[in-house]
Amino acid sequence: MHVQQAVRAPVGQAREEVARRFGGHPHIVGRPADALCHSRDVEFTVATTQLDGITVVAGEGELDAHAAPGLQAVLDPLSQQKGIELVIDLSRVGFIDSTGLGVLVAALKHVRESSGRLDVVVIAPRVLKVFSLTGLDVVIPLHATLDEALAR
Repeated sequence: MHVQQAVRAPVGQAREEVARRFGGHPHIVGRPADALCHSRDVEFTVATTQLDGITVVAGEGELDAHAAPGLQAVLDPLSQQKGIELVIDLSRVGFIDSTGLGVLVAALKHVRESSGRLDVVVIAPRVLKVFSLTGLDVVIPLHATLDEALAR
């Protein structure tokens, strides 16, 4: 049985340099690292619209550590506007991780500090379960449809 040792980068050496020198990422449990995580292959898009005076930010794809900075870049300036009414539509998001949740929690904090309102649309069972397990379903108003969130 052959076990490949992990490659460690010396302090200050770029990850890309290590990958180039050693022919890519080290294998994990007999599989190439890129075969374990396909989230980099899933595109995440963010669109912003105004509906009835409410700002709607709609995401599509998987909201993970790779996609979260893009969503955060959109939400940060919006969530800090005084009295903002914001709906984050995740109805086309099939997966969310802790980084994505962190972006939503930061947006909620900013919205509350600016006396605004934040609602989230979620329909995927996997995403709903994450909100439920973390208790965020109690803190953030969740809706099954965009129309329901806009009517609140």
